[in-house]
Amino acid sequence: MRTTIEKALSLGLGLAIAGKEQVEKTVEELVKKGEVSKNESKDLINHLIQKGEEMKSQVEAVAKEKVNAAYGELKLATLEDIQKLEKRIEALERKNLDE
Repeated sequence: MRTTIEKALSLGLGLAIAGKEQVEKTVEELVKKGEVSKNESKDLINHLIQKGEEMKSQVEAVAKEKVNAAYGELKLATLEDIQKLEKRIEALERKNLDE
């Protein structure tokens, strides 16, 4: 049974992305096969969804980090860079109006 749960956990990310309904369907199949008891199924569903969300967050963080690194390497302006420039332009325009 331990290997069955480990196999199910390895599917956590894909199942979380697919949604709760897919997780429930997969666990129901495990219950039908007798690999997971009905009592354990709810805990397993919750655990798979939680693990999938954690993995999803980690993947998103890594992807964001990689995109930011690519922006840096390509020397592309970020939204923050543009906002800073807009503030500087506004300050210069006000200064010119005051003169």
